[in-house]
Amino acid sequence: MGGTRSDPRLRAVGGALADRGIACLRFDYGPWDEGEGERRDALNVLASARGRYDAVALFGYSFGAGVALLAAAESEPTAVSVLAPPATIGDADTVAALDSLACPVQVLHGERDGTVDWEPVIERARERGDVVETISGDHFFVGQGDRIGESVAAFLGTAA
Repeated sequence: MGGTRSDPRLRAVGGALADRGIACLRFDYGPWDEGEGERRDALNVLASARGRYDAVALFGYSFGAGVALLAAAESEPTAVSVLAPPATIGDADTVAALDSLACPVQVLHGERDGTVDWEPVIERARERGDVVETISGDHFFVGQGDRIGESVAAFLGTAA
């Protein structure tokens, strides 16, 4: 998996949150181990943020979206927003993780995304009544950074 905290989609979301006065921490995962260590990384970051802020939400893109859903299932954040979430990470079922959440959830996906198996997540999110937004584009959302950033910031600004 090739994501980093400097990913343009993550920077767009972080910038839009900062514009609204909402703190944002982007972080890099430790070494790849099929999602287990990355989930623990997210839980540790969430625990640290809870020591400083009353409301703490999770956001992730692609693999990070799956990690956010898995971590949220164990930690009860204030809200979760995910972009291009995969239905599984290794043996972990992100749809089951989504199903366990009681907090507000936003799911964004590209209508032509052929990179991850997002359909099961979107289907379940719609059944649950979560916020689902379809974006014109593929998995990489070229030229959509501002739109994604504003959508996520607006959602988290009201949900968190």
